[in-house]
This record gives sequence, C-alpha cells and structure tokens, in this order.
Amino acid sequence: MSDTEPESTVRRLASLRDRLEAGMDRREFVRTLVTGGYALGMAHFLGVEDFLSADDGEVPVVTALVREDPADPYSLTERTRDVPADWYAAVETATNLNEKLAKRAFTGYLGSAVVPGSYDSGTASVSIGISSDADSIPDAISEFAEDISINPQTLIEIESIEEGPDLSTARPRFASQIPADGPPSGVACETPSSLATLSPALYDPVDERAFFATAEHAFDIDGAPIGERVTLPVQGGDLFTLGAVEQAFPVEDVVAVSPADGDGLQPSSWIDAPESVRVNGQLTKFGLADLVARDEELEKVGALTGHTTGRVQGIDAVTCFTDDFCRRGQIRWGGEMDLTDGDSGSVSYYPDPEGDDDTVLVAGFNNARTWWPGQSYVWGVSAYHLTETQGYHF
Repeated sequence: MSDTEPESTVRRLASLRDRLEAGMDRREFVRTLVTGGYALGMAHFLGVEDFLSADDGEVPVVTALVREDPADPYSLTERTRDVPADWYAAVETATNLNEKLAKRAFTGYLGSAVVPGSYDSGTASVSIGISSDADSIPDAISEFAEDISINPQTLIEIESIEEGPDLSTARPRFASQIPADGPPSGVACETPSSLATLSPALYDPVDERAFFATAEHAFDIDGAPIGERVTLPVQGGDLFTLGAVEQAFPVEDVVAVSPADGDGLQPSSWIDAPESVRVNGQLTKFGLADLVARDEELEKVGALTGHTTGRVQGIDAVTCFTDDFCRRGQIRWGGEMDLTDGDSGSVSYYPDPEGDDDTVLVAGFNNARTWWPGQSYVWGVSAYHLTETQGYHF
C-alpha cells in the first residue's frame, strides 16, 4: 500500500462525517457513504448514528450478525465495532487486490488470501500461492502490487504427502443421545457413501425453514446429490434418518438437508464441544479481520479429530487447488492437523463476546486442509460468503 492512501482515506472519512446531518434519509446516507469511498458491503448495514459515534480516525464496521432474541434464529441484528480508518483502508485495498488477482486467474495462480495486520500497524497484505512452472507470475503480480504488500509462495510438486494426524486408534464421535431440541453438531453423520460431520442448523430467512447441513463432497456420486439421504448414528447402535438433501452447493461445498418426517428430528444450534455451546449468529468479513488484528483463535469440533483451536491465517481467500473452478470467500485457519477425513462439514466458531457464556458465533465451514510442505491450514467457505451467495445463515 502507498504511504498516502491510508492518510487520504482518513481525511476523506473525516470530511464525510462533517457533511452528515442528523436525521438524514437512510438511502441518502448509504449513497453518500458509497460515493465517499466507503465499502458498500458495510454501508448498507450502518446508520448515521453508527458513523457519527466513531472517534476521529476511526470508522464503524459490522463484525457480526447476532440474534436479538436467542430463541429466534431469524431475529438477526448487526453488531458493530469502531476500527482505525487506516487499518480499514488497508484491508479494503487488500480485498480489492485479491479480487483482481482472482479475476485475472493467470497461469500458475493457485489461490490467494487477505491477511489483515494488527490495528497498531494499520496494514494488510495478500498471500498468493503459485505453481513452480509459472514463469509469467512476477509480471502478473507487479501489475497489481503497487499499493500493497503481496507475498508470493511457490507451491512445488512433491513426491510424498506430509502425514496428517495419527488416527489409527481414532473412532468417530457419535451422538450420545438426542436432546428434545434436536441432535448437536460436531458429531458424525453418514451419507450413502461416506462419513462426515454434522454442522449446526442452517436457516433460510425467506421461508423461515431450518435445515441440517454437512459437506457436499461427502456424497460420492456424479451430479448433485439431491434426494440423497443423511443419517445420524447414535452410540449404542441406533441409526436415525435426518432427512434428504434438498439443495446442494458444490462450489461452497455445502448441502442443505430437509428434515425427514419419520424420525421427527429437527436441526439444532448446539455444538457438542467439551462444554456444549450454542450458536448465536455468525461473523462477517470484518469480524474475521478483527480476530486477525487481535490475534484471536477459532475453535472447531469434528467427528474424528474432536475439539481443536487455531489462529486465522487468511480471510476472503480464493482456493483453486482441488477442482476445475475456484472457491471464493474462504477462511484459512489453524493447521492441517486440525482436520482429517470425516471432519468435513464441521464449523469454525468464536465465543460470542457479548452473549451468554455458552454462546458462539460461526466463522465458516471446514472442508479441506493443506497437503503440501510450507503451508499448513484448514480451509472452507465463510458463513458470510454462504449468506451472500445462497442466503442461508447460522
């Protein structure tokens, strides 16, 4: 990033604050914010009061969507935090650069991610993965990298894969019982071809319907797994039918499973952590950036590796490693030892700092891990990106 851009952004935002008037029409306010250079993704959430309440040199960002009524998953409201304007400008610039790199998708591009710096640094960077045979990469990078730090990492071809966690004696974590309000997530569920991890309930705010969910790649069939059954094994040998896949999203690697009528099980927002926790909403992109800036950790509970924690390594990531298309809106966090086969469909989450002690905010799904030397993280689609593209929320 250039030395002048964060400073000019601070001046622009200060000037914009001076122009705002109490009682301004919401549509006019959003239009004023956008034309003043503020991100549309944040502007449509914020009100005049949010913006004016921030101190000089700070701007408000939406960090989470949380339930106003803990018992009503459709009562989402925005939670904001004031952040340094130069840091905000750096993250926005890095996000724009990351998008340009993904759109260019030059030969050898394997993915990239935004890496926010600390609040004190007021910086952000972009980490990019490139293949070893990408001779044209330096020119392609220099085309975009005038205003921000970009860190290319060459991912070489290797003959052997680094080993994952030793699971020779591991056993899947089956649900011990079925509570009245539905089975918890973080336990094993089964598709006709594989074992995966049950995620917390996904909610469709349009029709106000709740769905079970897990990883789409757990269905080893050609085409979309619409109508495929998902079951829940329980300790003691019982097997319950959760339902059938109603919608499948291969790019996001998620399926929405409509509850079956027979066994009558309903999706729940509980996670079977060492001490059970309840989902109270989800983090936004800037909520994740805030965790990076403060060096905070995410948690997850998978059906094989159980409960683990790790720091966020990148947000708004693009991954092009596994398919003939790129996946966007990804999170990179933790290490490759935090995930193995059977953990796909689990979610990463963070304790809700303003909620009850047993409430958490979902960051996103966990569906893959690195398998090459030099990098180590888990990745999966973020909750905010799934909401933006498909409308579902936690």
